[in-house]
Amino acid sequence: MTSQELLAIPMPTGGRLDIYSGVARLAGKLWASCHRAQVGESRTAVLIVHPTSNFLGHYALEPLAARGVTAVGMNTRYLGNDSALITENCVLDVGAGIRYLKDNGFDKVVLMGNSGGGGLVSLYQSQAERPSITATPAGDGPDLTQADLPAADGVICAMAHPGRASVYTEWLDPAITDEERPFERDPELDAFDPRNPAPYSPEFIERYRAAQVARNERITAWVRQRLAELEAEGGGVEDLPFTVHGTCADLRFLDQSIEPSDREPGTLWGDPWVANFLPASLGHNTSLRSWLSQWSLESNADGPFHLGRVSVPVLVAYGSADNAAFPAHAKALYDGVGHDDKQLVELAGANHYFKGQPELLEQFVDTVVDWLDAHGLR
Repeated sequence: MTSQELLAIPMPTGGRLDIYSGVARLAGKLWASCHRAQVGESRTAVLIVHPTSNFLGHYALEPLAARGVTAVGMNTRYLGNDSALITENCVLDVGAGIRYLKDNGFDKVVLMGNSGGGGLVSLYQSQAERPSITATPAGDGPDLTQADLPAADGVICAMAHPGRASVYTEWLDPAITDEERPFERDPELDAFDPRNPAPYSPEFIERYRAAQVARNERITAWVRQRLAELEAEGGGVEDLPFTVHGTCADLRFLDQSIEPSDREPGTLWGDPWVANFLPASLGHNTSLRSWLSQWSLESNADGPFHLGRVSVPVLVAYGSADNAAFPAHAKALYDGVGHDDKQLVELAGANHYFKGQPELLEQFVDTVVDWLDAHGLR
């Protein structure tokens, strides 16, 4: 038997107004769902996080608690809306969660970053152990060297990619050369054009990847120019929203011969062409300052780099049938760890959410519990 309770964690304050909900701002709380085993006492909590996803009902919470491990799914202030997200504020939110747990009966906290949470927990632990980031890429606060972030006692990257900026760039559609006209496309870079059928040639892949980076850099240059114009104009407006079209065009969605795996073709949102423009898919709406912090290649959230700066044990688990976080992402995170107390686990046949795979979810949770036990973290 297990029990569940809702935790109200004080939200760090300060900075710009970047949460739409007035109720959320006035409440000043970060919400977390704590699942405990009713038999025995767990002095370690596994804190599962993501920059924006609602993890109050995360699939690993109940199975971990059933094995005697307290599991907490926490939301950041940007729950369900990353349009104004500042990555460095997510770091503060994670720190608030760890501090709350350690102030309320837990001796140790293990951070689990799931999916887009992988880059976040890597960045967090790096800045808790060896703080170095004094500002966002836009030059704004918070100064993480002054944040007094409590370190976690272990890091788990589960079905994770290296960071939102890197995966976003891998997904950008380089055939879009005019940001306001997404359907006027460069046929030489259009993976959806019948004249460029899969499997794609090495030459096409190389040009495509380079053009994705170039598009990200063009948007970043425009963002910096627009911010400079706003500053010169005065008037108090320091940020503006904008739209990015074509954010679901990774060649691996269309060509399974690129980094072969057990994955099904397509994306988490279905058909790649539709997902490429679907408002509910990745990162279509953002602000100038959020772009620099979250999606640009100047973002601080580079998971492999930051894992090279941590000292605690690291577990990286991935699914061979995942069509969102690929095996290369897991290996990049694993290779980034700068010490030997690391483990890379493949879950054969597992998809991104263990959808329809209860037995593989159980295998994943058993892997986590075994790793916790091996490190005295339970």
